[in-house]
Amino acid sequence: MKKSFIAAIVLSFGLVACGGGGEASTETTTKEKPKSMLKKTIDPMQDKGVGPITSVTIDAEINQEMASAGKEVYEKMCTACHKPTEKFIGPAPKGVLDRRTPEWVMNMILNPEQMVKENDAAKKLLMEYNGSPMANQNLTEEEARQVLEYFRTL
Repeated sequence: MKKSFIAAIVLSFGLVACGGGGEASTETTTKEKPKSMLKKTIDPMQDKGVGPITSVTIDAEINQEMASAGKEVYEKMCTACHKPTEKFIGPAPKGVLDRRTPEWVMNMILNPEQMVKENDAAKKLLMEYNGSPMANQNLTEEEARQVLEYFRTL
């Protein structure tokens, strides 16, 4: 009788250890987050944003003519909310290319409404600046690229 009692205990432990019970399996599954709930973190230097710009080529040297044109556009269209080197209503563009990709910057300039709806970094900026959305100035891609070149001079 002792042998059959010990055999029953060993068999019970064996079934429990192997996960033979359906209940334990269900508990593990319900504690895991569904893949749709997992937050994917995007490296800011890989994030291209949302919009028409998927690739920007930047030369090693600053194109002074383009930067000068970008400064004119910036001063005309952007200075109501942005100061070149300090926070204001919106963030300062100085050093932006150390924090964001050129594509992200241009998409933010060209497509701010969609960016704050769909891009996590743009959403965070919106909250950081008290929910003040960036106005769409309806710049052309060429003007946005000129402004980007100007930002490189700051």
